[in-house]
Amino acid sequence: MELQHSTNHNHALWREIPWDFPDCSLSVSGTTLLIVAYSTVMAVGLIGNSCLVFVITRHKEMHNVTNIFIANLSCSDILMCIICLPVTIIYTLMDHWILGEALCKLTPFIQCISVTVSIFSLVLIAMERYQLIVHPTGWKPMVSQSYMAVAITWIVACLISVPFLSYSVLTLPFQNLSLPFPVSDNLVCMESWPSVQERRAYFTSLLIFQYFLPLVLIMGCYLHVFLRLRRRKDMVERGKNTTQKKNKGSSRINAMLFSIVVAFALSWLPLNIFNTVFDWYHEAMPSCDHDIIFSFCHLTAMISTCINPIIYGFLNSNFQKQLKSTLMRCRCWGVAERYESVPLSTVSTEVTKGSVMSNGSISFNT
Repeated sequence: MELQHSTNHNHALWREIPWDFPDCSLSVSGTTLLIVAYSTVMAVGLIGNSCLVFVITRHKEMHNVTNIFIANLSCSDILMCIICLPVTIIYTLMDHWILGEALCKLTPFIQCISVTVSIFSLVLIAMERYQLIVHPTGWKPMVSQSYMAVAITWIVACLISVPFLSYSVLTLPFQNLSLPFPVSDNLVCMESWPSVQERRAYFTSLLIFQYFLPLVLIMGCYLHVFLRLRRRKDMVERGKNTTQKKNKGSSRINAMLFSIVVAFALSWLPLNIFNTVFDWYHEAMPSCDHDIIFSFCHLTAMISTCINPIIYGFLNSNFQKQLKSTLMRCRCWGVAERYESVPLSTVSTEVTKGSVMSNGSISFNT
């Protein structure tokens, strides 16, 4: 989950680079396409997630466990859009660092925090769905506990990301090498690790604990949820209409939340593969297409910032009504529309105490 691999080398790696490579600068059309793509992702992610957080915080009846985790996921995406995306595109296009030492250290630190908070939020959502559906009569997460869980995720994410503050430095890329030709004196932001082995160990650990293990846990939770809902199908069909309606809405909500997880995993997969190949077999990287491949993988990963508002919000007609209602109320244009809702944290005929209020949460057509 690094900021820019094209300059994030240990000095030992520079000695292995062939010096007769051609000019690899992007064409005008390539540069334009990159700027437009990053700008689009940044605009959609920033506006979409801001609207989502705005709607959830604006309505007290929506302050339930699942919505709090969804808002936390959006906050981490907003942080990514504000700090990491603009810095990355500037650095990629200029190929040297002009943003100062503070941002050199903070940008990869914040990106690592954001990714960690996002995946932890998805884990918490999956665990809550598992607890409410698989063990409906057991312990129920409460709103106060969800706020505590959010705080813990940010603290853990900060601790995991500390090495970026320590090892990200501004330096001249070839300052310790004797080269037979003059080089630019432009600074680059790179990681200066004590050894290649330590760097590999850290990033391999990140890959495991920040990507693979959380996804395995999430998939396990949703698999149990799917199997439990499937076993309940016959009983639900024999139940009352209200029970059928509520379970149908719950199944749709679970499918939507699972779609967010799948989209997140797929969007980060190319960059994780790129990072793994770079860390363990960087010689396989084509010297001229390195930046292009990185930009594609990084841009694909950044699309994850748009997933939450698109799947959770703007493909949900009732969320659009809620947003419109909020804006109209703010501008005194009229009264909010009334419509039927299915609480995100309601998964059976009982209302979960502390997890959802009696008048529901974010709404879905049923």
